[in-house]
Amino acid sequence: MLIAYWIIAGLLALIYLFAGGTKLIRPQEALASSGMGWAADSPAGVVKLIGAVEVLGAVGLILPPITGVAPVLAPVAAIGLVLVQLGAMIVHGRRGEAKMIPANIVLAALAAAAAILGFLVWS
Repeated sequence: MLIAYWIIAGLLALIYLFAGGTKLIRPQEALASSGMGWAADSPAGVVKLIGAVEVLGAVGLILPPITGVAPVLAPVAAIGLVLVQLGAMIVHGRRGEAKMIPANIVLAALAAAAAILGFLVWS
């Protein structure tokens, strides 16, 4: 179970570090023109907040178990990422962007698996 957690958590951490970092670094117009149409319709602060939450979630998946300091926070971070994806599904659904929802479902399922495995390993 531990190996499965690290594989899933490592993959998710890379994805969310990239996605969240992109939202934090790139201007809102650049995000919108690169396919994130929702970013154009959202306040800039909300886009940056989502990016920060994604980066913190990625760090939360890796840092607590590696340091051994409160490793139970890793599955809590994974639950937070599931909630981020549920929010993304709602936004994409309201915007008529159904083609984006399968990716959200996959990421939510991976984060849920990381949460379950994390709780089994560290609680």
